[in-house]
Amino acid sequence: MKERAGIQSVEVGFALLRALGDAAGPVMLRDLAKAAGMSAAKAHRYLVSFQRLRLVVQDAASTRYDLGPAALQLGLASLARLDAVKLARERAAALMEEIGHTIALAVWGNHGPTIVHWEESASAVTVNLRLGDVMPLLTSATGRCFAAYAPQEAIAPMLKEEMARALKQQRSDVPRTMAQVRALLEDVRKRGMARVVDTLLPGIVGFCAPVFDSDGHVALGIVALGPTGTFDPEWGGAVDRPLKACAAQLSRDLGHRAE
Repeated sequence: MKERAGIQSVEVGFALLRALGDAAGPVMLRDLAKAAGMSAAKAHRYLVSFQRLRLVVQDAASTRYDLGPAALQLGLASLARLDAVKLARERAAALMEEIGHTIALAVWGNHGPTIVHWEESASAVTVNLRLGDVMPLLTSATGRCFAAYAPQEAIAPMLKEEMARALKQQRSDVPRTMAQVRALLEDVRKRGMARVVDTLLPGIVGFCAPVFDSDGHVALGIVALGPTGTFDPEWGGAVDRPLKACAAQLSRDLGHRAE
């Protein structure tokens, strides 16, 4: 496909706005120009125009530049129109092709983490999961992922109910105390990913990566699952890495800035 003609100066000037957006705070002209890959004189000419448009402001005392109110208005308008699930659905098929296993999307519903989209691999094994299913917090990768970032006081009753059920069923693969639950969820936060092997379904491995919105809340979880014989269950492996990368990019696209 032939590339359409554009206005090069607009694309060049945008490098300054992007550099300001990536910066931790107001920036000196020389540092801003360096980050944008241009001379200070050239950067200054662009910044004068951006100031007139209120895309950029300059502090009179420090002479440092920062994003202005017009940039904020544009950013807020963009965030208001973002649909996390829509963005994730658009990328689910490509991710499924990359890892070769089924991909699902989950959001927090009225009763817990709920499956809202299913992208099934051609080589997928049959699993007894459907759209609308609510996933358990302790025995599913999806549930552990959401539980790790949810307010603990809000999910405490659900956790206690699941622990009691696991104790009654004499399951040894589920935490039996709140201390064990806290340790499990801390590990999820440390790794940035939840994983279960033969826990929710026999012979099935599941990963779930969180996608964060601009406020730092979990907008959705991206789930990958497959049979233990062909699914790479290792941290940093063939499933973990692309799944984590996809979730991180989605988070950035939703306005999340990792600390």
